[in-house]
Amino acid sequence: MSLKGKTAVVTGSNSGIGLGVAIELAKAGADVVLNSFTDRDEDHALAAKIGAEYGVTARYIKADMSKGDECRALIEQAGKCDILVNNAGIQHVAAIDEFPVDKWDAIIAINMTSAFHTTAAALPMMRAAGWGRVVNIASAHGLTASPYKSAYVSAKHGVVGMTKVVALETAREPITANAICPGYVLTPLVEAQIPDTMREYKMTREEVVENVLLTRQPSKEFATVEQLGGTVVFLCSSAAEQITGTTISVDGGWTAL
Repeated sequence: MSLKGKTAVVTGSNSGIGLGVAIELAKAGADVVLNSFTDRDEDHALAAKIGAEYGVTARYIKADMSKGDECRALIEQAGKCDILVNNAGIQHVAAIDEFPVDKWDAIIAINMTSAFHTTAAALPMMRAAGWGRVVNIASAHGLTASPYKSAYVSAKHGVVGMTKVVALETAREPITANAICPGYVLTPLVEAQIPDTMREYKMTREEVVENVLLTRQPSKEFATVEQLGGTVVFLCSSAAEQITGTTISVDGGWTAL
């Protein structure tokens, strides 16, 4: 399908899942706005490369997703937002009675509250345009839980709940809101963790992947950023016009357990 003429804003998109989603949207013809909290030459160069490669307008806009005013300013600076992909996220692992308060606050702000601010700013633009898609990148942890991830699990459950609310508030409009719930995705960040885990557990790469990283993912295969991007593109298609207020799991069977 073609998304030519549509503008997509993807938060947390200068690497990993966000970048993969932005590329798939650009492949489908959408103009894209990349985002992160840095403002480096390579960030802007990355946007320029995507624009040149796929023949779309691609920009990079710096915004700190832990700050509500910057979240809203991102949408305002974009000038247009037909497709909003809330992807920005961070993680910290600790027992709840030892969980640092500053880490809790940061995870809730970046993983959940940012999506409130960007959605609130984007919906008037979507209504003015007569079309819109809100896609929240949640997680398998938006539907289930793991120990030592209290803030992340809480934030992702919150994102799923907020997605449902947005869907109900826009149900009579040509706007949909859905959440994608990935399991483990092979990103550069995950790839970088594998050698240390191999040394810690004295395992081969294959053993680490199957028995440590993908222990809860029945397929024993990572999801890819291309698959997640393709799912976002599908949710922007006419085939998905009546898909709203729900979750789509891309988790190799994790939440079927």
